[in-house]
Amino acid sequence: MSAPSSASSAPAENSATDHDFLAPDAGQKPPGPTPSQSRFQVDLVAEAAGAADDKTPSSDASAAAPDAPSSNPAVSGEEAKGRFRVVNFADPTGVGSVDSPEAAPTEGMQNGDTVMSETSLHSSTGGQHHYHYDTHTNTYYLRTFGHNTIDAVPNIDFYRQTAAPLGEKLTRPTLSELHDELDKEPFEDGFANGDELTPAEEAAAKEAAESKGVVKFGWIKGVLVRCMLNIWGVMLFIRMSWIVGQSGIALSCVIVAMATVVTTITGLSTSAIATNGFVRGGGAYYLISRSLGPEFGGSIGLIFAFANAVAVAMYVVGFAETVVELLIGMDAVMTDEVNDIRIIGTITIIILLGISVAGMEWEAKAQIFLLVVLVTAIFNYFIGSFIPMKSKEAKGFLGYDASIMWENMGPDFRGETFFSVFAIFFPAATGILAGANISGDLADPQMAIPKGTLLAILITGIVYLGVAISTGSCILRDASGNVNDTISSHLMANCSTAACKFGYDFSTCKNEDTCRYGLHRDFQVMSLVSGFGPIITAGIFSATLSSALASLVSAPKVFQALCKDNIYPGLQMFAKGYGKNNEPLRGYILTFGIGLAFILIGHVSCTRPCSYPAGAVMELFVCTLYVTSWRPSFKYYNMWVSLAGAILCCGVMFVINWAAALLTNVIVMALYIYVSHKKPDVNWGSSTQALTYHQALTHTLHLSGVEDHIKNFRPQCLVMTGYPNSRPALLDLVHSFTKNVGMMICGHIRTGYRRPNFKELATDQARYQRWLLKNETKAFYTPVFAEDLKQGCQYLLQAAGLGRLKPNTLVLGFKNDWRDGDMMNVETYISMIHDAFDFQFGAVILRLKEGLDVSHIQGQDESLSSQEKPSGMKDVIVSIDTSKDSDADSSKPSSKATSLQNSPAVQKDDEDDGKATTQPLLKKDKKSPTVPLNVSDQRLLEASQQFQKKQGKGTVDVWWLFDDGGLTLLIPYLLTNKKRWKECKIRVFIGGKINRIDHDRRAMATLLSKFRIDFSDITVLGDINTKPKKEHMAAFEEMIEPYRLKEDDMEQEAAERLKNSEPWRITDNELELYRAKTHRQIRLNELLKEHSSTANLIVISLPLARKGAVSSALYMAWLEALSKDLPPILLVRGNHQSVLTFYS
Repeated sequence: MSAPSSASSAPAENSATDHDFLAPDAGQKPPGPTPSQSRFQVDLVAEAAGAADDKTPSSDASAAAPDAPSSNPAVSGEEAKGRFRVVNFADPTGVGSVDSPEAAPTEGMQNGDTVMSETSLHSSTGGQHHYHYDTHTNTYYLRTFGHNTIDAVPNIDFYRQTAAPLGEKLTRPTLSELHDELDKEPFEDGFANGDELTPAEEAAAKEAAESKGVVKFGWIKGVLVRCMLNIWGVMLFIRMSWIVGQSGIALSCVIVAMATVVTTITGLSTSAIATNGFVRGGGAYYLISRSLGPEFGGSIGLIFAFANAVAVAMYVVGFAETVVELLIGMDAVMTDEVNDIRIIGTITIIILLGISVAGMEWEAKAQIFLLVVLVTAIFNYFIGSFIPMKSKEAKGFLGYDASIMWENMGPDFRGETFFSVFAIFFPAATGILAGANISGDLADPQMAIPKGTLLAILITGIVYLGVAISTGSCILRDASGNVNDTISSHLMANCSTAACKFGYDFSTCKNEDTCRYGLHRDFQVMSLVSGFGPIITAGIFSATLSSALASLVSAPKVFQALCKDNIYPGLQMFAKGYGKNNEPLRGYILTFGIGLAFILIGHVSCTRPCSYPAGAVMELFVCTLYVTSWRPSFKYYNMWVSLAGAILCCGVMFVINWAAALLTNVIVMALYIYVSHKKPDVNWGSSTQALTYHQALTHTLHLSGVEDHIKNFRPQCLVMTGYPNSRPALLDLVHSFTKNVGMMICGHIRTGYRRPNFKELATDQARYQRWLLKNETKAFYTPVFAEDLKQGCQYLLQAAGLGRLKPNTLVLGFKNDWRDGDMMNVETYISMIHDAFDFQFGAVILRLKEGLDVSHIQGQDESLSSQEKPSGMKDVIVSIDTSKDSDADSSKPSSKATSLQNSPAVQKDDEDDGKATTQPLLKKDKKSPTVPLNVSDQRLLEASQQFQKKQGKGTVDVWWLFDDGGLTLLIPYLLTNKKRWKECKIRVFIGGKINRIDHDRRAMATLLSKFRIDFSDITVLGDINTKPKKEHMAAFEEMIEPYRLKEDDMEQEAAERLKNSEPWRITDNELELYRAKTHRQIRLNELLKEHSSTANLIVISLPLARKGAVSSALYMAWLEALSKDLPPILLVRGNHQSVLTFYS
């Protein structure tokens, strides 16, 4: 663009007006970026008052008077605030432009790059003020590589999804802003590259922006501490010694190692996924849902949250049982053992709820205190194991000795098996997700989750192995506790047990099963070994309470994230958070209620391992599918190891409790089916989508290498609907016989004289594809821009589809108004049919006597999907600008009811606003009632919906006059297999000779039976070639009279000129040559009225016209004469390739 036009900003006297346009209170502003979005962060460019004597238009924008600020600083400063000016790129300092206002524009000014000030684009208050502008008069800049340009360098803020705590999202210049000509309005959309935020992301952004002073944890306090507390648990002090007694040292180490391997694989997979992008709150649910999709995430997440709630009760009951045992030892039982557990458990869970509600900071402090107690108890045990005491020998603690270690090395299962013992130990390892579950409270989840989780697995695994080896090396399996169970010196030679070495013989109590101490008998043996027993008890309390507290925090956090995503309608109330940390108080209360219920029941179990296979499967999916977004910063993973881990996790589930595992899987599957059926409106770029794409691509490529076969023929229809909602009858009928059988592409040709708006085309494509999906119509919407209808149809015939998934049948609406408009449009319409046959397509034409096009009727609320209607808009009126032609081939503006089936896929763009006039326009006007429909529109509306209803008992009459390969017969068969058409019977009509009617009927019945097509009747028409009635012939002659060339009445040269300019005209020679065919169409209409006037649908062979021999007007007249004044009629002509076969 030239310099004067690009720099022709307002002169100095209009500066106040310009300033008002940019001021925050400048009235209604054009739609621009949303308040939370900023375009560019650039330096302020102050503009002084323009010189009054500027000579050239370009100097108005580029020059500033050097003495203007001093002459009236207040005014000029106010005017300069947030102003724009064109920058002379050749002199970035601005000196040249000030000194030489008449200097010629530089190259930089001519390239369309523009400059804008920071105060209007990115305010100092956080980007809350944004203003629209145009690139003709106002300019903006960003210094890049030493040049002024709006092209932006890579910036992390361009890739953010929300205004997260890490930084504010900026929006890069769109391609249109950089590429389009300057008459385009820039920044017309608030977001670039489709980065619109989901409601959940907007809520997260709002919370992140409002929350200041939020408590965030590092990897030690947030992950390491929680994971260690959960993994150690009560298992370490009460059950580990019993496991060693049953399995021996060797197998106990194997059990610990197996559990560690499973948790390590899960930890590696979780770490890889956690480092593959920003992680928000929701823990395991968030990772699973964003990787495997809402179906897996919603089903597993709900079970996982419930399992954590039940785990609260399990840990609290473990704590209460320990307290009750102490009370029994002190003879201080309150009521009875069971009720004491319930009372203590209720009090405990109330205290834990109070700590949780107080906030994450208090909960973290409690966890640190409990960890200190737990670590002290562990050190207390190991110190005590090195201090043997004579008083403890009778109870089985003899100190470290090789003979004891060797004796306890092998297994000694008593009523247990290896896998049953493993099943008892493994739940202790399920605590590895304790840190990930509070991912929203971590300062850096991507660093904290891998480091904290894996280090916790390592430390706890080493401690478990140490305890297993330690207890097996210094404690006997059986001991009576009686100091008198000694062995005499003369029997010591025959004694082979480790106890004999120390002078004890516990064989009697072992044989009589009366031993009370030892690894097998005493769950409190670690208290016996420890230096100070009460510390072990404190450790047990710490282990149970910390695990309960972690579960009480994890369950609401996971459940809150699940509810925020609105996967399950009705649970939205639990998504609300309170306070700085967005605490899920309602979730806490719900978890408290579930835990209290299970405490009062007294029998609890946990299903948390169900989420373990998901972690490994997530990584396996994204690795095997080669997802381009799979770029985790954590590199220590392998998809085959993940597969092995997933199999191990599934096996462990069934080993622990096969019934519970089966029930859990059934529940997960039921939830999965429910969520899949509900189809939540979310798009997280999950690996499920990647799998769908991968399978579709693979199968499409494989299908392309397979030759077509008659048995696998499917009608793949290119339906020229225009906008899909403008011709519902055409859409519904074709969808009836292509649904789950073939493919349907809704073709839309948009023509016009102005430049095509491809961005609008892409927007419409996405918009109406969503409309089709919302209306459960299995079809693709494919719009194209073309110079005319014929060219657009050729584009679609050639390029629509992919591989074998290409259309093979063109479906049109009948052109009802062909006599009212420009006959060249008829020429184009008929040429579409010829082009379809040239491309070896079949052709189908649908005619309703009421019409097809309903786009001009007001009140079509279904014109747009509900996602596109603004919230709060209730009274929506859809109206169409009828001042222009609704179709490109219609030139009669007033033809509303008669031009309903004009060329079925074309749309002329409006010259003023660039919007297609048949596109339904939403108008928010609550005061204006919908205009009542006239009689013809009411009939049209009813007719357009007739194929949406069940057809009832009726007939589909098939007039199979010519063999086109079987498409004329296949379509009715497919229709009658559908639920809506199930009760309709097929009646077949064929042509024949009067003296062979019975023979022809038997031959057709034989053919239909071989095709396995049911029919109710076959009628042979022997009088097709009978001359039609005179009044019908006269009506036909009258219809074609305006379109005849009448070359016999003019000179040959004049006739040729007229024929060349109007090729649609009917010549006398042509009319005489095809007189018999003309009579046949008229006669067929008489027979159709006689035999099929009550049919639900008529399917008849489409007459062919030889290209170049039959004029379009005559062919259109044939179609008119054949199909007028009839029930819905479908004219069908296949491509004469067989689509039916009776071979197996």
